[in-house]
Amino acid sequence: MNRTVLLLGTVVTAFAALSAWAALAVGYLGIFAAGLANPGALQILVDLVILCALAIVWLVGDARRRGLNPWPWVAITLLAGSFGPLLYLLRREWAGPAPAGGPAQA
Repeated sequence: MNRTVLLLGTVVTAFAALSAWAALAVGYLGIFAAGLANPGALQILVDLVILCALAIVWLVGDARRRGLNPWPWVAITLLAGSFGPLLYLLRREWAGPAPAGGPAQA
């Protein structure tokens, strides 16, 4: 196991624990309601939505270059935010380097 996979796995695990704790404390919709609680929280929520949109654009292009299906990761990003790009990065590491001459055969 290389260091990148270990680091990504650690981040995903820690973020999953934090997300589970938050969801248990306030519910899935409560996480979003907290983002609407005041202007500061709304700014953070909008910032994260913009970042997830940019991550989706990058993810789709990168996955296509590597011959991977991007749509499961896009769906995860739309439903669970940062988990989509984080899990895609793990999958990308397991798939190996991008081919030099075009998309890989899946």
